[in-house]
Amino acid sequence: MQYKVLEDSVYDAFYKLQNPHEQITSYVFDVVRAEVPKMKLDYVFERKDDIAQAIKAELSDAMSDYGYGIVKALVTDIDPDQEVKQAMNRINASEREKIAAEYEGEAERIRIVAKATAEAESKRLQGQGIADQRREIAKGLEESVEVLNKVGINSQEASALIVVTQHYDTLQAMGENANSNLIMMPNAPSSASDMLTNMTASFVASQQIGESMKKG
Repeated sequence: MQYKVLEDSVYDAFYKLQNPHEQITSYVFDVVRAEVPKMKLDYVFERKDDIAQAIKAELSDAMSDYGYGIVKALVTDIDPDQEVKQAMNRINASEREKIAAEYEGEAERIRIVAKATAEAESKRLQGQGIADQRREIAKGLEESVEVLNKVGINSQEASALIVVTQHYDTLQAMGENANSNLIMMPNAPSSASDMLTNMTASFVASQQIGESMKKG
């Protein structure tokens, strides 16, 4: 506490109070006991200036009658009971752990979303690649059929020939890989001829059924 004797109240200051220091101390304790219970303990540390202003206002009114003026009230330190300190430390630690857990959870959520987004994009690009591949295969087959048609092979026979050729290409690719455990059925020497015969017969039968349906 910073205080002084008022110039026009020297008589009061000298004769009305025997021990002004103790009187001022008593007033300070009264104000603190009145103000601090109104606040949460955390706010006491944050609002030291409010406590100081309340002390100055209260003492200025009370001590002016005794010839003393209050220059300034300073709250320099707040020292609660040791058990209260320990409790506050536990609360602060719990709050920080809670905040840390929230940040960790948010970071994990971001990682999961990013991973899912990347996987979705990968699947989309993979599907687009497969679609492009199949489109190019279909385009190649169409061109192959047109070339065979030009040399007198009809579309059914050309399609069957292409399938047989792909069959042999697959067998060749399997044979080039010594560690392959893939088994292609059927893979007998006559399977290609049988496949060509069956496919040609199927095409002919399908064409006959289509023509009969048109006539009917």
